[in-house]
Amino acid sequence: MNVLDATLDSAARLSVFALLLTVLALLEIYSPRRKPQHSKAKRWINNFGISALSSVIVALALPLIGVAAAIWANERSWGLFNQFEIQPLISITLYIVVFDFTIYLQHRLFHKSKLLWTLHRVHHTDLDYDVSTGVRFHPLSIFISATIKLLLILLLGPLAAAVLISEIVLNATSMFNHSNIKLPNKLDKFLRYFIVTPDMHRIHHSTQVSEHSQNFGFNFTWWDKLLKTYKEQPAKGQEAIELGIRGYREDRCIGIVSLLTQPFSKDQEM
Repeated sequence: MNVLDATLDSAARLSVFALLLTVLALLEIYSPRRKPQHSKAKRWINNFGISALSSVIVALALPLIGVAAAIWANERSWGLFNQFEIQPLISITLYIVVFDFTIYLQHRLFHKSKLLWTLHRVHHTDLDYDVSTGVRFHPLSIFISATIKLLLILLLGPLAAAVLISEIVLNATSMFNHSNIKLPNKLDKFLRYFIVTPDMHRIHHSTQVSEHSQNFGFNFTWWDKLLKTYKEQPAKGQEAIELGIRGYREDRCIGIVSLLTQPFSKDQEM
Protein backbone atom coordinates (compact mmCIF):
# COMPACT_ATOMS: atom_id res chain seq x y z
CA MET A 1 0.00 0.00 0.00
CA ASN A 2 1.43 3.40 -0.99
CA VAL A 3 0.94 5.66 2.04
CA LEU A 4 1.25 8.87 -0.01
CA ASP A 5 -1.39 7.74 -2.53
CA ALA A 6 -3.75 6.65 0.24
CA THR A 7 -3.26 9.98 2.01
CA LEU A 8 -3.95 11.96 -1.15
CA ASP A 9 -7.04 9.81 -1.79
CA SER A 10 -8.43 10.53 1.67
CA ALA A 11 -7.58 14.23 1.46
CA ALA A 12 -9.25 14.61 -1.96
CA ARG A 13 -12.42 12.82 -0.90
CA LEU A 14 -12.63 14.76 2.37
CA SER A 15 -12.10 18.10 0.59
CA VAL A 16 -14.84 17.43 -1.98
CA PHE A 17 -17.14 16.13 0.75
CA ALA A 18 -16.66 19.21 2.95
CA LEU A 19 -17.05 21.67 0.06
CA LEU A 20 -20.18 20.04 -1.36
CA LEU A 21 -21.70 19.60 2.09
CA THR A 22 -21.29 23.32 2.80
CA VAL A 23 -22.77 24.37 -0.55
CA LEU A 24 -25.75 22.00 -0.32
CA ALA A 25 -26.43 22.87 3.30
CA LEU A 26 -26.56 26.58 2.45
CA LEU A 27 -28.84 25.89 -0.53
CA GLU A 28 -31.16 23.84 1.69
CA ILE A 29 -31.47 26.82 4.03
CA TYR A 30 -31.85 29.38 1.25
CA SER A 31 -34.16 27.39 -1.04
CA PRO A 32 -35.64 24.28 0.65
CA ARG A 33 -37.76 21.88 -1.42
CA ARG A 34 -39.81 20.78 1.60
CA LYS A 35 -40.33 22.16 5.10
CA PRO A 36 -38.46 20.03 7.69
CA GLN A 37 -40.73 18.12 10.06
CA HIS A 38 -38.12 17.34 12.71
CA SER A 39 -35.12 18.94 14.40
CA LYS A 40 -32.40 19.42 11.79
CA ALA A 41 -29.67 19.77 14.43
CA LYS A 42 -30.65 16.52 16.16
CA ARG A 43 -30.88 14.60 12.89
CA TRP A 44 -27.55 15.96 11.63
CA ILE A 45 -25.68 15.04 14.82
CA ASN A 46 -26.90 11.45 14.61
CA ASN A 47 -26.77 11.03 10.82
CA PHE A 48 -23.21 12.32 10.55
CA GLY A 49 -22.34 10.49 13.76
CA ILE A 50 -23.25 7.09 12.34
CA SER A 51 -21.47 8.03 9.10
CA ALA A 52 -18.25 8.79 11.01
CA LEU A 53 -18.56 5.53 12.94
CA SER A 54 -19.07 3.60 9.69
CA SER A 55 -15.96 5.18 8.17
CA VAL A 56 -13.83 4.18 11.17
CA ILE A 57 -15.09 0.59 11.14
CA VAL A 58 -14.46 0.18 7.42
CA ALA A 59 -10.98 1.69 7.73
CA LEU A 60 -10.11 -0.80 10.48
CA ALA A 61 -11.75 -3.84 8.88
CA LEU A 62 -10.75 -3.35 5.24
CA PRO A 63 -7.25 -1.86 5.02
CA LEU A 64 -6.99 -2.73 1.29
CA ILE A 65 -9.71 -0.60 -0.21
CA GLY A 66 -10.02 2.12 -2.81
CA VAL A 67 -6.85 3.45 -4.35
CA ALA A 68 -4.64 1.08 -2.35
CA ALA A 69 -6.50 -1.96 -3.72
CA ALA A 70 -6.21 -0.64 -7.29
CA ILE A 71 -2.46 -0.09 -6.93
CA TRP A 72 -2.06 -3.55 -5.42
CA ALA A 73 -4.01 -5.17 -8.30
CA ASN A 74 -2.10 -3.25 -11.00
CA GLU A 75 1.28 -4.17 -9.53
CA ARG A 76 0.30 -7.84 -9.91
CA SER A 77 -1.51 -7.42 -13.27
CA TRP A 78 -4.74 -8.62 -11.70
CA GLY A 79 -8.08 -7.85 -13.25
CA LEU A 80 -9.70 -7.78 -16.66
CA PHE A 81 -8.41 -4.33 -17.63
CA ASN A 82 -4.81 -5.41 -17.10
CA GLN A 83 -5.14 -8.14 -19.73
CA PHE A 84 -5.55 -5.62 -22.54
CA GLU A 85 -3.89 -2.41 -23.67
CA ILE A 86 -6.55 0.19 -22.88
CA GLN A 87 -6.05 3.94 -23.08
CA PRO A 88 -6.24 5.51 -19.61
CA LEU A 89 -9.20 7.75 -20.47
CA ILE A 90 -11.18 4.80 -21.84
CA SER A 91 -10.20 2.62 -18.88
CA ILE A 92 -11.31 5.27 -16.38
CA THR A 93 -14.60 5.86 -18.21
CA LEU A 94 -15.36 2.13 -18.42
CA TYR A 95 -14.69 1.64 -14.73
CA ILE A 96 -16.92 4.56 -13.71
CA VAL A 97 -19.80 3.15 -15.79
CA VAL A 98 -19.36 -0.44 -14.55
CA PHE A 99 -18.92 0.81 -10.98
CA ASP A 100 -22.16 2.77 -11.16
CA PHE A 101 -24.06 -0.20 -12.58
CA THR A 102 -22.67 -2.37 -9.78
CA ILE A 103 -23.89 0.13 -7.18
CA TYR A 104 -27.33 0.11 -8.84
CA LEU A 105 -27.49 -3.72 -8.68
CA GLN A 106 -26.20 -3.69 -5.11
CA HIS A 107 -28.93 -1.23 -4.15
CA ARG A 108 -31.62 -3.47 -5.63
CA LEU A 109 -30.14 -6.47 -3.81
CA PHE A 110 -30.28 -4.59 -0.50
CA HIS A 111 -34.02 -4.10 -1.08
CA LYS A 112 -34.63 -7.67 -2.27
CA SER A 113 -32.88 -9.58 0.52
CA LYS A 114 -34.68 -9.44 3.86
CA LEU A 115 -31.39 -9.70 5.77
CA LEU A 116 -29.71 -6.91 3.80
CA TRP A 117 -32.89 -4.83 3.93
CA THR A 118 -32.81 -4.74 7.74
CA LEU A 119 -29.42 -3.02 7.44
CA HIS A 120 -30.33 -0.75 4.53
CA ARG A 121 -33.61 0.19 6.23
CA VAL A 122 -31.62 2.45 8.58
CA HIS A 123 -31.05 4.71 5.58
CA HIS A 124 -34.77 4.78 4.76
CA THR A 125 -36.10 5.44 8.27
CA ASP A 126 -34.85 9.02 8.31
CA LEU A 127 -37.89 11.13 9.17
CA ASP A 128 -36.80 13.99 6.92
CA TYR A 129 -34.81 14.13 3.71
CA ASP A 130 -31.74 16.31 3.30
CA VAL A 131 -28.02 16.17 2.55
CA SER A 132 -27.32 14.28 5.80
CA THR A 133 -29.57 11.42 4.65
CA GLY A 134 -27.00 10.71 1.95
CA VAL A 135 -24.45 9.56 4.55
CA ARG A 136 -26.85 7.81 6.95
CA PHE A 137 -25.98 4.12 6.56
CA HIS A 138 -25.50 1.34 9.11
CA PRO A 139 -21.82 0.37 9.60
CA LEU A 140 -22.52 -3.23 8.55
CA SER A 141 -24.17 -1.97 5.39
CA ILE A 142 -21.08 0.14 4.64
CA PHE A 143 -18.86 -2.88 5.35
CA ILE A 144 -20.75 -5.06 2.86
CA SER A 145 -20.72 -2.29 0.25
CA ALA A 146 -16.98 -1.79 0.71
CA THR A 147 -16.41 -5.53 0.27
CA ILE A 148 -18.35 -5.51 -3.02
CA LYS A 149 -16.28 -2.53 -4.22
CA LEU A 150 -13.08 -4.35 -3.27
CA LEU A 151 -14.11 -7.44 -5.23
CA LEU A 152 -14.96 -5.28 -8.26
CA ILE A 153 -11.54 -3.62 -8.11
CA LEU A 154 -9.78 -6.99 -7.95
CA LEU A 155 -11.94 -8.33 -10.79
CA LEU A 156 -11.35 -5.39 -13.15
CA GLY A 157 -7.97 -4.04 -12.04
CA PRO A 158 -8.79 -0.37 -12.74
CA LEU A 159 -6.36 2.52 -12.52
CA ALA A 160 -6.05 4.13 -9.12
CA ALA A 161 -7.33 7.38 -10.64
CA ALA A 162 -10.52 5.62 -11.77
CA VAL A 163 -11.21 4.37 -8.24
CA LEU A 164 -10.56 7.80 -6.75
CA ILE A 165 -12.81 9.57 -9.28
CA SER A 166 -15.64 7.03 -8.94
CA GLU A 167 -15.64 7.31 -5.14
CA ILE A 168 -15.61 11.11 -5.23
CA VAL A 169 -18.45 11.13 -7.78
CA LEU A 170 -20.48 8.62 -5.71
CA ASN A 171 -20.06 10.64 -2.51
CA ALA A 172 -20.92 13.87 -4.31
CA THR A 173 -24.01 12.53 -6.09
CA SER A 174 -25.25 10.80 -2.95
CA MET A 175 -25.24 14.10 -1.07
CA PHE A 176 -26.69 15.98 -4.03
CA ASN A 177 -29.59 13.65 -4.78
CA HIS A 178 -30.49 13.42 -1.09
CA SER A 179 -30.41 17.18 -0.59
CA ASN A 180 -33.48 19.26 0.18
CA ILE A 181 -32.85 21.87 -2.48
CA LYS A 182 -35.41 23.21 -4.92
CA LEU A 183 -34.37 23.02 -8.55
CA PRO A 184 -36.30 24.74 -11.35
CA ASN A 185 -38.54 22.19 -13.10
CA LYS A 186 -36.81 22.66 -16.46
CA LEU A 187 -33.37 22.15 -14.92
CA ASP A 188 -34.55 19.06 -13.03
CA LYS A 189 -36.01 17.61 -16.24
CA PHE A 190 -32.80 18.29 -18.17
CA LEU A 191 -30.50 16.83 -15.49
CA ARG A 192 -32.55 13.63 -15.40
CA TYR A 193 -31.30 12.77 -18.87
CA PHE A 194 -27.92 12.16 -17.24
CA ILE A 195 -27.88 12.19 -13.43
CA VAL A 196 -30.17 11.45 -10.51
CA THR A 197 -31.77 14.60 -9.06
CA PRO A 198 -33.17 15.16 -5.54
CA ASP A 199 -36.77 15.07 -6.80
CA MET A 200 -36.11 11.81 -8.61
CA HIS A 201 -34.45 10.01 -5.71
CA ARG A 202 -36.82 11.40 -3.06
CA ILE A 203 -39.50 9.15 -4.59
CA HIS A 204 -37.35 6.17 -3.58
CA HIS A 205 -37.73 7.26 0.05
CA SER A 206 -41.52 7.24 -0.03
CA THR A 207 -43.45 5.13 2.50
CA GLN A 208 -45.32 3.65 -0.46
CA VAL A 209 -43.73 0.29 -1.29
CA SER A 210 -44.53 0.78 -4.98
CA GLU A 211 -42.49 4.00 -4.90
CA HIS A 212 -39.51 3.02 -2.74
CA SER A 213 -39.11 0.06 -5.09
CA GLN A 214 -38.26 2.52 -7.89
CA ASN A 215 -35.40 4.93 -8.70
CA PHE A 216 -32.48 2.92 -7.32
CA GLY A 217 -29.79 4.87 -9.18
CA PHE A 218 -27.21 7.02 -7.39
CA ASN A 219 -25.19 8.59 -10.21
CA PHE A 220 -26.73 7.99 -13.62
CA THR A 221 -30.39 7.65 -14.51
CA TRP A 222 -29.77 5.16 -17.32
CA TRP A 223 -30.05 1.95 -15.31
CA ASP A 224 -33.48 2.80 -13.88
CA LYS A 225 -34.79 3.71 -17.31
CA LEU A 226 -33.29 0.69 -19.08
CA LEU A 227 -34.36 -1.82 -16.42
CA LYS A 228 -37.86 -0.38 -15.91
CA THR A 229 -37.39 0.87 -12.34
CA TYR A 230 -37.81 4.56 -13.19
CA LYS A 231 -40.68 6.62 -11.77
CA GLU A 232 -40.98 10.24 -12.81
CA GLN A 233 -43.18 11.65 -10.04
CA PRO A 234 -44.71 10.42 -6.75
CA ALA A 235 -48.48 9.84 -6.64
CA LYS A 236 -49.04 12.56 -4.02
CA GLY A 237 -46.57 15.06 -5.50
CA GLN A 238 -43.21 16.17 -4.10
CA GLU A 239 -44.65 18.45 -1.43
CA ALA A 240 -47.07 15.89 0.04
CA ILE A 241 -45.03 12.69 -0.32
CA GLU A 242 -44.70 10.86 3.03
CA LEU A 243 -41.10 9.84 3.66
CA GLY A 244 -39.66 6.98 5.68
CA ILE A 245 -40.86 3.50 6.57
CA ARG A 246 -44.22 2.70 8.09
CA GLY A 247 -43.76 1.38 11.62
CA TYR A 248 -40.68 3.54 12.12
CA ARG A 249 -42.14 6.99 12.58
CA GLU A 250 -41.05 7.85 16.14
CA ASP A 251 -38.07 9.90 17.35
CA ARG A 252 -36.27 6.58 18.00
CA CYS A 253 -35.44 6.68 14.31
CA ILE A 254 -33.16 9.66 14.95
CA GLY A 255 -30.88 8.66 17.87
CA ILE A 256 -27.56 7.04 16.94
CA VAL A 257 -27.96 4.16 19.43
CA SER A 258 -31.38 3.37 17.99
CA LEU A 259 -29.95 3.46 14.46
CA LEU A 260 -27.19 1.01 15.38
CA THR A 261 -29.59 -1.45 17.04
CA GLN A 262 -32.52 -1.03 14.62
CA PRO A 263 -31.55 -3.96 12.33
CA PHE A 264 -31.62 -6.30 15.30
CA SER A 265 -35.03 -5.21 16.57
CA LYS A 266 -38.24 -7.01 15.67
CA ASP A 267 -39.32 -6.13 12.15
CA GLN A 268 -42.39 -3.93 11.94
CA GLU A 269 -42.35 -3.57 8.19
CA MET A 270 -40.60 -5.16 5.22
